Amino acid sequence: MLATGLCFVAVNGIVRGLEGALPAPQAAFIRFVFGLAFLMPVLVPALRRGFAAPVWGLFVMRSVLHVVAVIAWFYAMSRITVAEVTAIGFLNPIMVTVGAALFLGEKLAARRIAAVCIALLGALIVLRPGIRPLDPGHLSQVGAAMAFGASYLMAKRLSERVPASVVVAMMSLTVAVGLAPLAVAVWVTPTPAQVAWLGLVAVFATLGHYTMTRAFAAAPLTVTQPVTFLQLIWASMLGVFVFHEPLDGWVLLGGGMMIAAISYITWREARKRAETRTPPISATRA
Repeated sequence: MLATGLCFVAVNGIVRGLEGALPAPQAAFIRFVFGLAFLMPVLVPALRRGFAAPVWGLFVMRSVLHVVAVIAWFYAMSRITVAEVTAIGFLNPIMVTVGAALFLGEKLAARRIAAVCIALLGALIVLRPGIRPLDPGHLSQVGAAMAFGASYLMAKRLSERVPASVVVAMMSLTVAVGLAPLAVAVWVTPTPAQVAWLGLVAVFATLGHYTMTRAFAAAPLTVTQPVTFLQLIWASMLGVFVFHEPLDGWVLLGGGMMIAAISYITWREARKRAETRTPPISATRA
């Protein structure tokens, strides 16, 4: 998880360093085209086998959500600080939790509702509407978090029908296809350096997802989730020392509240799963 956080901060830093030199749809499209190169060994066999019509429908719906999310994220990265983008991004799992209750029928106990409220309060502390003027980048990143959350809900549905590796590979393909016409409409001839940097974004993003998967396999979420807070620390340091952005204590406080709420929800879920798997004391052994 330490490596995962560093990889994702590297992604944020590279995109921030491009400073909106390329339109957001074009930059996102180039990044996903590079990502496809890593996923071809999974993608080609899956396409040859084919999918049922309902599964294709889920893939298309997820691609629409993800296209909106990545464009909004790339735009936000060109407008606001790295720390703010990282902190607001912690809304993703909160959106997933709320969406699972609204659309997938999952129950929200009182403690989980309280944790969600604390996370939302943390987001308000980061944004501070009414206390300071909000940049369009702030609103764009909130929209990105909501769209990413909805996309992850679609991924959960898809993971029940196809392997996780195929879900990731098909997301890259469908998002690249969805971004293509938008990228062409605003195309600016990129320099070789810009293309190389976006290729590096794909490398770090792919590596980050791999190390995160390895972390989940090696330890329970209750151990790995709190480490995510270090990502906000590193993002803040990157902003201060590389991009000369001010260190905002309110962003750290709000982000910390969001991570604490996410960690609590994760811990509660882990306990519930453990209680479900553990047989009662009165159960006889086979």
